[in-house]
Amino acid sequence: MNEIISERIMTETKKERISILDAGCGEGSHLSSIQAKISKHHTGKALGVGIDISKEGISMASREYPNAVWCVTDIAHCPFASERFDYILNILSPSNYSEFIRMMADDGMVIKVIPNRDYLKELREAFYKEPNRQEYSNNNTLALFKSHFQLVDVKRVRYCFALDQISIEALLQMTPLSWGATGEEMEAFLQMNVAEITIDLTILFGKKPRR
Repeated sequence: MNEIISERIMTETKKERISILDAGCGEGSHLSSIQAKISKHHTGKALGVGIDISKEGISMASREYPNAVWCVTDIAHCPFASERFDYILNILSPSNYSEFIRMMADDGMVIKVIPNRDYLKELREAFYKEPNRQEYSNNNTLALFKSHFQLVDVKRVRYCFALDQISIEALLQMTPLSWGATGEEMEAFLQMNVAEITIDLTILFGKKPRR
């Protein structure tokens, strides 16, 4: 996924210096990976700014990735000037499209990553007993994005990812799919020794709507 996003930014940009905002950056790994690839393979420089409401996530990002700017803030009230960013990333995180449009340069792009129906399906099947909750559709999310931006491209990323026990435990703590599970349900899932987790995502590339 990060490779696809990096390649798109390098293909699109004509500027010597580009600015990238990761809205909902978490612990910063996605932005850092994208920023590093662009800086290595592109003649221009990439300024990375990551924001998140989680103080813990921003603290971790600032320790691990000192080459970007990290801020604790609410995406509904971003402390940045209008038309400040060439690219806004929004990876598996809530959005505020009015703020995104305000902060985007006129020739800027929003890159949003949303889950597809099979994303983490192993967890959904384990923790959601009702059949209607085991199925997921991103149709509403896609429609909302298209109502705010000119959709210029769509990429799908699907693969299975092998996890060891420690990584699965970390995933269970991170994903909202397990937040309503009891301790017994969490332990039962760990005892299943699931060998692979499904990653199934769609990457949306959007420009400002035509005036």
